[in-house]
Amino acid sequence: MPSEFTPDPELYPFSPRWFDSSRGRVHYIDEGAGPVIVFFHGNPTWSFLYRNIIAGLRDRFRCIAPDYLGFGLSERPSEFTYRIDEHASVMGELVDHLELDQYLSMGQDWGGPISMAVGTDRADRVRGVVLGNTWFWPTSELSTKIFSVVMGSPPMQWAITKQNFFVERLIPAGTSTSLDDAVMEHYRGVQPTPKDRAGVARMPKEILAARPLLERLSRDVPAKLGSKPALFVWGMKDFAFRPGPNLPRMREAFPDHVVVELAEANHFMQEDAPEQIAEAIIDRFT
Repeated sequence: MPSEFTPDPELYPFSPRWFDSSRGRVHYIDEGAGPVIVFFHGNPTWSFLYRNIIAGLRDRFRCIAPDYLGFGLSERPSEFTYRIDEHASVMGELVDHLELDQYLSMGQDWGGPISMAVGTDRADRVRGVVLGNTWFWPTSELSTKIFSVVMGSPPMQWAITKQNFFVERLIPAGTSTSLDDAVMEHYRGVQPTPKDRAGVARMPKEILAARPLLERLSRDVPAKLGSKPALFVWGMKDFAFRPGPNLPRMREAFPDHVVVELAEANHFMQEDAPEQIAEAIIDRFT
């Protein structure tokens, strides 16, 4: 069943849309008109994360933001494994269903690999790429590998599913601004039970488990998308995706790039600097 949570129309002033994919019912929003940009979220967020960026862009862009199966308002299919390649396959179905051509994509956190997996399979239909606080290659940092192992361990899987650890602890830790109760309730309310958090619990395991996909993307992204214009918007206070180890690889993959450093933004830069991000997208792609 899809989530029964009802967003506050003042915080999330968008009309719900639905797509019946081969694996389950996907919620997405489709706002504005103009060049198309598709927003891909990470963990443990949903399209709500992009609400303020979309509000700043929808007078110039057609903004599409889906919720992966198991996230946001989308369905939680019992037979779905929530692997990253499965998410990418479903998102590809949505892009094909909407017949998107010459679209921009923006990915943050797991939205980076997912957007790149969708894009490399449809490279002739991708106009440009926006990436921030993300990656698309097998991790080599010991701290990230340890994070994957620890978060995949039984005690932390219990904390993620039973105590909503990722929402209650990691979202506040990953934002420089203090999120008010109403905003936090939108991250909390879409996954009220342990069963609703299966997708969130799976993603940290995928840092290591998705290595075959990430190895492929490390080759395919430069080869198939590297000639596209790119924009990197980076929260410089993010300890998970520090600019030093990550931005040089982004620059190398996309020679035609612009970097916008968000000095005060943390991992969830969409919460910390939405106006700056929207302005950077307008400057780069209009």
